[in-house]
Amino acid sequence: MIHPLSDCQAHIPESTKVWQFCVILPTAKIGENCNICSHCLIENEAEIGNNCTIKCGVQIWDGITLEDNVCVGANVTFTNDRHPHAKNAAWKLEKTLIKEGASIGAGSTILCGITIGENAMIGIGSVVTKDVPAGEVWVGNPAKFLKRIEEYK
Repeated sequence: MIHPLSDCQAHIPESTKVWQFCVILPTAKIGENCNICSHCLIENEAEIGNNCTIKCGVQIWDGITLEDNVCVGANVTFTNDRHPHAKNAAWKLEKTLIKEGASIGAGSTILCGITIGENAMIGIGSVVTKDVPAGEVWVGNPAKFLKRIEEYK
């Protein structure tokens, strides 16, 4: 299902839902059974795995990869440039990898060039500036280790 008020230029699998006011550029890779909520932008060199949820107001820039079963909360901010300047001839794309099963809380900011590990959780409003290991919960600004996921069980 693609809402008629979205501009989806890429191939979108039938099992994926794209809500109103989304823009998905032509060479973006979008997986099966995803839910892409309103007001999202997905650039050409972005990759979205299967069963991902991307809540409202998220931009997935070139160089960002979400593996399968990733949940991205509302208004999460990704970056792909550590030193942004207008018309920067020396611009360097820094790739970011969000591994399978990771969840990123609403309003978080994710610095480019990092990896968030499998099944990791990022707390609401956190600012992630370095790699997050698999199965860990990180919170705060800057985000720091809180506990292992197993501690919630």
